[in-house]
Order: sequence, then C-alpha cells, then structure tokens
Amino acid sequence: MTIATMVQKARVPEVGSWHIDRSQSDLRITARHLMLTKVRGTFTEYDGKIVVVEDRTKSSVEFEAKAASITTGTADRDAHLRSADFLDAEQYPLVTFVSTGLVHSGKNWDLTGDLTIRDITRPVTFHLTFKGSATDSDSNSKAAFSAVGEIERKEWGLNWNVPLEAGVLVSEKFRLEFDVEANLEA
Repeated sequence: MTIATMVQKARVPEVGSWHIDRSQSDLRITARHLMLTKVRGTFTEYDGKIVVVEDRTKSSVEFEAKAASITTGTADRDAHLRSADFLDAEQYPLVTFVSTGLVHSGKNWDLTGDLTIRDITRPVTFHLTFKGSATDSDSNSKAAFSAVGEIERKEWGLNWNVPLEAGVLVSEKFRLEFDVEANLEA
C-alpha cells in the first residue's frame, strides 16, 4: 500500500479520543534574540489529548508540558529558561493548555483556550490546521494537526530582559508552534 492510498482526504478528523504521540510531535517556542535571530525552545516531556466529537466546534484539546524539559540546545540558556527569571520550573513544574472553543475559519480553525505558565492563566488563540489522517502499517489510526499562536510573555510573568541601545535582548512576543501526530484510542 502506498502512502498516497493510506492518507484519507477527510477535511476533519474522525470522532474519538486522540492521544498525542510524543515520538512524532513537536512543541516549540520561538523568541527573537537581539531582535535579530530566532531562538527555538522545545519541550521534550509532555502529554496531551484531543477529543473530537460529532459537532466539531465542541471538540477539545488539553496538554501539559514539564517546564524543566525545555531545551534549546545550549545548556546555559536552558538553565536560565528553567530559572525564576523565566519558567521557574522548580516552583511551577507544568505549562498547561485547556481549550475553551473551536471556530471554523476558512480551511482552518481558531482554537481558543487557557494557557497556564507560572500559575498565571490567560486566554490564547491558536490557528489550527488539520493536516489529515492515515492508517499506519499496524492498522492504527493517526491524525496530524498543526497550531500556531503568539503570546506577550509579560502577561505570564516572564519579565526578565536586558535593555540594549537597539531594543532588548529577548523579544516581548513568543511564537508557539505545535506539530502533533495523535493516535486514536481504542
């Protein structure tokens, strides 16, 4: 069976509970350094569920990531992100998201929900795209989603920065990007 025949051309995922597959997914935060380059952090320990119901607008998404699992590939920067200057992973071990609404917008969806960082909960909107579904070689149903949003980090108490002549060391806005593959639960 070819990949082309495995991919279903459905515009919406199958009804059911979908568990996020960490081995095939990526949760990233991107900030600007010196307002010039992008620095990307990835959470390596997280869990999540997507529940799709008949009325797709009533579907839901929940995830949690261990704050201490953020990595950028630079040990000193990772330690700083885990410190009280940013995530304060020791005191606030989890970053969570719980959806509150889903609205169809053209070919995509707007997913709203409550993002909690450092025990501060604020609403956010992600632009969600259903990428499709397929059946793997073991006959398991898979679905893929991507979501992109942006936050003003100070709204979550992420205030640390260094003023520079040309601006600041770290951008005030962080971009959140999720590429998720999920498994349909039996």
